[in-house]
Amino acid sequence: MELLDRKSDSTSINMPVTLEPMMEETLREDLRYYFMSPCEKYRARRQLPWKLALQILKIVMITTQLVLFGLSNQLVVAYKEENLMAFKNLFLKSYSGVDEDDYSVAVYTKQSVIDNIFYVLDQYSQLDQLSVGPVSYAEENSKLLPLVICKESYRLGRVESSDESYDIDAQTEKVCLTWDPKSIATWRTNSSTFFELDFYRLVNIEISFTLKGINLQTISSHEPPDCYMFAVTITFDNRCHSGKVKITLDLDAVSSACKNWKISGTAQKNTHYLLIFDGFIILVCLTSAVLCIRSIVLAIKLLQRFSKFCLKKYNRKVCEDDQREFLNGWYVLVIISDVMAIIGSVLKMEIQAKSMTSYDVCSIFLGTSTLMVWVGVIRYLGYFQKYNVLILTMQAALPKVLRFCCCAGMIYLGYTFCGWIVLGPYHEKFEGLSRVAECLFSLVNGDDMFPTFAEFQQKNILVWLFSRVYLYTFISLFVYMVLSLFIALITDAYETIKETRFPLTELQLFLRTGKDFPLPEGEDDGGGRENGGPSVTLCCCTRAPKDDTIMLIS
Repeated sequence: MELLDRKSDSTSINMPVTLEPMMEETLREDLRYYFMSPCEKYRARRQLPWKLALQILKIVMITTQLVLFGLSNQLVVAYKEENLMAFKNLFLKSYSGVDEDDYSVAVYTKQSVIDNIFYVLDQYSQLDQLSVGPVSYAEENSKLLPLVICKESYRLGRVESSDESYDIDAQTEKVCLTWDPKSIATWRTNSSTFFELDFYRLVNIEISFTLKGINLQTISSHEPPDCYMFAVTITFDNRCHSGKVKITLDLDAVSSACKNWKISGTAQKNTHYLLIFDGFIILVCLTSAVLCIRSIVLAIKLLQRFSKFCLKKYNRKVCEDDQREFLNGWYVLVIISDVMAIIGSVLKMEIQAKSMTSYDVCSIFLGTSTLMVWVGVIRYLGYFQKYNVLILTMQAALPKVLRFCCCAGMIYLGYTFCGWIVLGPYHEKFEGLSRVAECLFSLVNGDDMFPTFAEFQQKNILVWLFSRVYLYTFISLFVYMVLSLFIALITDAYETIKETRFPLTELQLFLRTGKDFPLPEGEDDGGGRENGGPSVTLCCCTRAPKDDTIMLIS
């Protein structure tokens, strides 16, 4: 009896001693499993990489969705651009088919202004007989929408250029007239006084009307036709009072679902198939986002376990480098791309249902989500040693590159402001700040150098000489020095990553301690990982986890 009592006492005393190494080994195995690639996890525990398969499926589906939306968007853009060109040829007299910088037609005499206004009104009154497209007058509540013509002028004005006397009231007044398309034929006799224009007071004349049309080319892509409301605005701009009146035509097209449409033949409505496809994409993206959030939560729990172990055994906190190993930025990127893909898919469904017409907003969400999804593929390439060099080089070079860009950006901004204020009046590429920045950026890349030199006007010899000094110094500084140093920083980071063996962190030392998982007979471990991340040996351990919440699937 005494022997049994002593044996039971010794067993109870040794229990914490034996449990602690087991808990340490369990933590080590869980950490190793967390930092494995999907293929390594399959070799270790024969668990299919279904999360990787989900990401591949998402890439294929989102790319297909983007291509389908892009083809549909191309039809819409082509229809709007062709209608804009048709309206310019219909309503603008002497339109050459080519726009200038910010206007379509320019006139220089009083009679030309009057003739162009009358030409717009005459063409509008006989639109049904002139247009070859399915365009007609717009209606609202079974009534035709009227044409509106407004002229804006200074309230009082008198300009005598001979004796340089001016009497101008800075306040402007606006007078408008409306005509029904059916009664517009009598506008010449009923409103003749409206067209008695004082050009020295005239600021602008604006003619606006609304037309409706139908886009039949969508039938060929097995989609119902779209009906459009075209808000046309023709402006005679005389704000400069320089003797040149600029005429512009702006078009705002809004689509809506056609009413009482019927399609016979092979073109049938298949919008519901696209809606089902978009709904499935939303489900896949939602699943992907939930899984990534779960992985982030489980990573935090695993970090907490490792932190408690370090405090208990080594009486120290986990360093920041090791903590960052648990915070995977790729998960955040995937979550953001999933959210944007969901929003873009919802907007696309609304567009297909004709509930909204904002193609631009939908394009931004779908395009950005597709970009992020394809960038996320680099994460899986990073599991291979040779491909991982790119990611490690970007991580090592990014801080130096950002600091270098801040310094170079100050010089770049200085050249931008200087070129805009000095060379703007003499060269079209330097007329605005944004255009100057774009011109200088193209020069850094070696584009359009000779035309930039050759197009400078030689009216002012001082400015011409300054332009030569300006361009030569900018090109020499940025092409031969700044750009070369920029490339050297990245090259230096690449050589450092390639040749330097970094010291192991505490997390890496902990993972390397103890036994490695045994491999099946005939299998090779394939080598360790590249320095810079936790080293994990390929394993084939058959231990089933007792608690799945501590296992993380990358």
